[in-house]
Amino acid sequence: MRTPVRYRRYLKPTAALGGALLLAGTLSACSETADKNAKVVTVYSADGLKGEDGKGWYDTVFKEFEKKTGIEVKYVEGGSGEMVQRAVREKSNTQADVLITLPPFIQQADKKGLLKAYTPKGSEAVAPSDKDADGKWTSVVNNYFSFAYNKKELKQPPKTWEELLEGKYKNKLQYSTPGVAGDGTAVVIKAMHDFGGKDAAMKYLGDLQSNNVGPSSSTSKLAPKVDKGELLVSNGDVQMNYAQSKSMPNLGIWFPAKDGGPRTTFALPYAAGLVNKAPHSANGQKFLDYLLSEEAQRQVSAVGGGFAARTDVDATDPNATALAELMKGVEVFKPDWKDIDEHYTEYIDAWKSATGN
Repeated sequence: MRTPVRYRRYLKPTAALGGALLLAGTLSACSETADKNAKVVTVYSADGLKGEDGKGWYDTVFKEFEKKTGIEVKYVEGGSGEMVQRAVREKSNTQADVLITLPPFIQQADKKGLLKAYTPKGSEAVAPSDKDADGKWTSVVNNYFSFAYNKKELKQPPKTWEELLEGKYKNKLQYSTPGVAGDGTAVVIKAMHDFGGKDAAMKYLGDLQSNNVGPSSSTSKLAPKVDKGELLVSNGDVQMNYAQSKSMPNLGIWFPAKDGGPRTTFALPYAAGLVNKAPHSANGQKFLDYLLSEEAQRQVSAVGGGFAARTDVDATDPNATALAELMKGVEVFKPDWKDIDEHYTEYIDAWKSATGN
């Protein structure tokens, strides 16, 4: 969901001089030259869990993981599809130890042979629907698809998809690119559900295109534009936008409904898997164990503004209470991920044709 890919090396800032080029160069050679016993773990992840202010869930758990284990976290961030594509290109010289993406990209990663079965400690408390039956991936943060709006310019959030076709949203609306961004792909999934099928959804998205600013590979970069009033509406997800709203006072969250229908959403969890032929597989296993530890899971809402993946973690912090209130009255549907995986290219091509992208 982000371009260009952002590279971060945590806990030793001075080692990050040169930014993307330095870490990119380091990663390009690491699996061939690095010590397999080095105390390091490389994580490829979709964006949203790293705080804009350096106080997000990733910021916290990375630091605590290194403190507890002595294993340094190297972090590469991009769109869900972007991270999978990168891992595919590197199959002959694997760089990542852990891959974290939104669906349907985690399923695609498994289908492409990128993931190795591993059952993290604590995953027994994750609902069966939130993990792979063969142990290839497990949700580490639960989340839901949503839209963002500017609370200052719009005293009330929009209510329906159809409302977004009005003239006041021309060049004031933007959503991230389906097929590249997990949340962008979610726009297509939700539209197909709400409008009752592919054809009706694509007809609507084609009509909406006249108001759309244009493609964006980064969902998280849209929220600041909404907060500043450059946009009135964008797509997003509950965890990311809720966390961003702490430093963006004009950012609000809403769930579109088809005219006459209920507000709807669906689960869009951050799912993590151990990378096949990972250069530091043992460290990757320890990292996954820590993400699903009770300690880390209790911070999902308190720090990250998301929903714990473990069902035995009953969060009662103020963020958890506010998130529960936000979700009241919103109908949660379950996408047919098998169908989406099988017809993924067809749906993305239909969106491209309908919108001219």
